[in-house]
Amino acid sequence: MPARGLHITWQPISLFFKNQPDVDSEHYEAVYFTHRLLRVMESIRDADGNEAAFDFYWECGRRIHHDQSRDFTALEVVEAIGADPQHAEAFDNEDWDDEIRTRMDAGLELTGDNVGTPIIAVENRNGVKQGYFGPVITRVPPTEDSLAMWDALITMMNVDGFWELKRTRTESPEFGDRP
Repeated sequence: MPARGLHITWQPISLFFKNQPDVDSEHYEAVYFTHRLLRVMESIRDADGNEAAFDFYWECGRRIHHDQSRDFTALEVVEAIGADPQHAEAFDNEDWDDEIRTRMDAGLELTGDNVGTPIIAVENRNGVKQGYFGPVITRVPPTEDSLAMWDALITMMNVDGFWELKRTRTESPEFGDRP
């Protein structure tokens, strides 16, 4: 986020681990698929760093949210970002699950378990790492409004005892043009 000089570290949150859906659940296949994509993301992070992990995450988001498709393979995404094709083998490799759980649990320790995604964590003005679930938005606001929202979130992180803002969702997400 250049406008605020932030360095962002992308961390996984597995809805497969968090929600533990039954195999018969209508959500099982979707969350298991995305969980397996997180394995690939962690393989890429381990070898190529945070920016490469972001590239993988972003490309998966384009396909899932903008293209409304889960009809792709991990290898297709790995190749699309120019990473080593061997990373796609992590898709079926449960050895990556401990890393996913460890990183996910670090975020949940900051927020508690009764949250979803995204989780944002930063150090407040006293140097204490704080984490919050959200913001959940239906579309990306103009830059000025985005920066004002970020500044407000940071301000709230500096207020001891602040816990939650929420209102009922009245519209579906609008993903806009495919980045």
